[in-house]
Amino acid sequence: TPVTHYVPERFIKYIQPHCFGYYIDTKLLFSFLDETQVPLVWTFHDAWAFTGHCTYFDFKDCYKWRVQCKKCPNLSAYPESYFYDNSTLNYNQKKHLFNLVKKMIIVSPSKWLGNHTKESFLGGYPVEIIHNGIDLNQFKPTDTESVIAKHKLDGKHVILGVASVWSQRKGLADFIKLRNNLDESYIIILVGLKNNQKRNIPDGIICIKRTESIAELAGLYSAADVYVNPTWVDNFPTTNIEALACGTPVVTYNTGGSPEAIDSETGIVVPKGDIESLKSAIIQVLEKGKVFYTSKCRNRALLLFNKSDRYSDYITLYNKILS
Repeated sequence: TPVTHYVPERFIKYIQPHCFGYYIDTKLLFSFLDETQVPLVWTFHDAWAFTGHCTYFDFKDCYKWRVQCKKCPNLSAYPESYFYDNSTLNYNQKKHLFNLVKKMIIVSPSKWLGNHTKESFLGGYPVEIIHNGIDLNQFKPTDTESVIAKHKLDGKHVILGVASVWSQRKGLADFIKLRNNLDESYIIILVGLKNNQKRNIPDGIICIKRTESIAELAGLYSAADVYVNPTWVDNFPTTNIEALACGTPVVTYNTGGSPEAIDSETGIVVPKGDIESLKSAIIQVLEKGKVFYTSKCRNRALLLFNKSDRYSDYITLYNKILS
């Protein structure tokens, strides 16, 4: 049963709503914001705010949102709509409601999404880029002896993939294709797989359920020779920066803001869906060796993705909009 949490108006007048999505009554909220003109900081973690339906328009390579959403080609994607295409109605309603707020700053964790936001009907608002941050005291290079012994990784080239939910969007099928293109000296570890998914995973891939232990996850990142992220649609994947913080280079598809986490000394970006390029990039990383990357990856994480620094960015932003 859905539960609705009511926030009295007197409280909303003194706070800044920060993150929300399709699961709230946007008409009610933005009508109220129009009435009170409360300063608003809105963080975008996907493109839902300026499309008529989808969160990731690039999954179907659809750019109708630049002019007018209609005949949505991606209704089955989150948030699912199997029987009705309300994309035109939703688009027009969002365009009207979200432009009612006079004092709003939009935040994007990636330049990619920030630039697309500027092309949308919300382009009149200032857009700030604040990357995601992580706890660098927890995600750091750690001893890997126990991880190597537990999963029998000694003498193997270790490739790691991590997702909270594995799907076509996250590149599960691409990992299977990659496995079929590698010899037995390589081992792939996938974290976050469900029991029903394990049945279709070939030999040479170690399946690990989702873990709530940051220490265990940091150990896996540290044990890997390379972190691979074949995501098909994404904004700014946190797993990329977790890997960097643990000293592990990243190979990722040229998807959304995913490439923004790395530079030429901390990873490689390859075309989306190109398994041969993915394999070549992995081999290139392995030829240089983990030692070449570890300090560079860690330093990049320290410089750009410290959660305390990113929190400070938000505090600065709040002070800016209030002044």
